[in-house]
Amino acid sequence: MNARKSRMRSANFRLRLYVVLGVLALAGGALVLRAAGLQLLDTEFYQRQGDARFLRELPIPVSRGTITDRNGEPLAVSSPVESIWADPGELLQHPDRFPQLAAALSTPLEPLIERIAQRKDKSFLYLRRQMNPDDAAAILDLDIPGVYSQREFRRFYPQGDVAAHVIGFTNIDDRGQEGLELAFDDWLTGKPGAKRVIRDMRGAVVENVELVRAPEPGRDLALSIDRRVQYMAYRALGEALRDNDASSASMVVMDVKTGEILAMVNLPSYNPNARAADNTAARRNRAVTDVLEPGSVIKAFTVAAAMETGRWTPTTPINTHPGELTLFGYTIHDFRDYGVIDVTHLITKSSNVGATKLSMDMTADQMFDMLQRFGFGNASGSGFPGESAGVLPPARSWGPVEKATISYGYGLAVTPMQLAQAYAAIANHGRFVTPTFVHGAPVQSRAVVDPQIADAVIGMLETVTGPEGTARRAAVPGYRTAGKSGTSRKAAAGGYEKRYQSLFAGLVPASDPRFAAVVVVNDPKNGDYYGGLVSAPAFESVMEAALRLYDINPDDVDGWLVQRQQLPALGPDGLPQEAETVSVATLGGMQ
Repeated sequence: MNARKSRMRSANFRLRLYVVLGVLALAGGALVLRAAGLQLLDTEFYQRQGDARFLRELPIPVSRGTITDRNGEPLAVSSPVESIWADPGELLQHPDRFPQLAAALSTPLEPLIERIAQRKDKSFLYLRRQMNPDDAAAILDLDIPGVYSQREFRRFYPQGDVAAHVIGFTNIDDRGQEGLELAFDDWLTGKPGAKRVIRDMRGAVVENVELVRAPEPGRDLALSIDRRVQYMAYRALGEALRDNDASSASMVVMDVKTGEILAMVNLPSYNPNARAADNTAARRNRAVTDVLEPGSVIKAFTVAAAMETGRWTPTTPINTHPGELTLFGYTIHDFRDYGVIDVTHLITKSSNVGATKLSMDMTADQMFDMLQRFGFGNASGSGFPGESAGVLPPARSWGPVEKATISYGYGLAVTPMQLAQAYAAIANHGRFVTPTFVHGAPVQSRAVVDPQIADAVIGMLETVTGPEGTARRAAVPGYRTAGKSGTSRKAAAGGYEKRYQSLFAGLVPASDPRFAAVVVVNDPKNGDYYGGLVSAPAFESVMEAALRLYDINPDDVDGWLVQRQQLPALGPDGLPQEAETVSVATLGGMQ
């Protein structure tokens, strides 16, 4: 009995042993098969899983194209900077390092912890954008787990507020937001590259594996702007604002033959390198976005339209006595009674009554057609973002009074850019050239008025800066100067305020025009408000500098020499020095 029990226990033991051994054998076999499967059958799958943890595709940042002026001087450049970012999941595993990180970033601790915690399920969070590389390196040297950096580029504007309205600016992601940065964003923006790298468990790159996509830097852009003329315009407008206690001012300078904009300045301005969130009004490029009633500067086109009828010439007489004219209950005034004058003196003296009588001899369609041909009522075609087309009411809406007021600059609205391009067309012997901000762009032009009419208008406009004219302060010594001053009251609800906009539009030299320019000074409060007193001096100052810079031969060498002896010299960069000595020898062939 005992022997049987002993044999049964022995048999049960061996059975259990065999079962255990069998299970172990099966488990071992399964492990061997699994290992073989991992190493031989599912190699690609697990290689991808491993790569996903250690192999990364990283972007290769590229710089935005440089913007230069027409002479290659930089107006907008990109500089490498570093941005600090974090992996929130990894960083949250080391809360003891938060105080150190907050101190390094110069940010409050609690908001930093909150930001990171809110994004705990993300793998990327910017902590500080566009830092000085040395400052970023100091943070990385703290060796805080989950904190990394990446290369970016930041835009810098060497001319600051002098060229701010033309150039515009980019946002923190280096995309154009205003001005030519926005207009040419696609051209200036490069295409980032990509590379595949191996990272260790802490995220540091240990090996560059391959270049996935080569980076394509942004393309450079050469503008028509001449930074020297731009600076002169900025300085002259600043003086006009201070001298007249004005609220704002704009100036546009244009090459009449190519349509290239040499300068465009607005004041107040802003610094694009340090923009304040509350100065949005100062960012507005008034020269292309703001409209105004041009006042008497429009009379040049009224005269051109009248001459085109064949019934008027520069010497045709007009009776403006007694210096006012009542039309359907609306009285039109001149500054004084000019009596019987000719068409030329209508321009010289800026007679509203004379302009009205010209309009009465024309149809609304004739006047409208002339104004539209010169670009009024349409955007200039320069491509500048946000440009206004102005307001030119259709001819069918003009009554006799509307036709009269439009003849001397009320009842329509224009931008300083439109005035500049229109006067450039007169200066270009009747050929309208589309303005451009790109140096060397193809010239796009069309004839808008007979060259003989345009040249006759130039001759009449030249009298405005002469001894009898309303804008003697616009005359550039040594050069024949043509132009027209204008003064318009600011519109308000129910009529007009006793606040003014002072304008001067002109061209030099009148003998063979090269530059057209428009100056607008808004709301002068120091007593003077006529365009010939307020805006004309800025025109003279800038045009004198531009003519010197571009070596335009003077019409009157003796007068030019006298003026030159009183002017500051221009340094190697074209900007004024403190003093100048000029000898006849420097004139070369101009003696």
